[in-house]
Amino acid sequence: MALHRLFQLSSVLRSAVTLTLRRNIGISAVLFQRAKELDPVQKLFLDKIRDYNSKAKTSGGIVDAGPAYQKNLGEEVTKLQRLYGGGDLNKFPDFKFTGHCCVMRVAS
Repeated sequence: MALHRLFQLSSVLRSAVTLTLRRNIGISAVLFQRAKELDPVQKLFLDKIRDYNSKAKTSGGIVDAGPAYQKNLGEEVTKLQRLYGGGDLNKFPDFKFTGHCCVMRVAS
């Protein structure tokens, strides 16, 4: 009986150790992958993302948005303001709930 419990305990410990090692190896693989040199396609992709990010920070908005985009955006904002009664569309609306509070009663 004691031998049987010992084998059960060892299998539980074995599975816990296996799971821990598998997680640690997975994390280590990611860290080692970062240390290695990226392949050319990954490097190009990351360079483009970084370039776009720097352009977005300098332009303060949409990158390479021309006058046609700005005109279209202005027309759409005007249309939405006309449909929904104006207001600032860049601000989250303030909700004020007034009135009666309803209480549900459970019939017994």
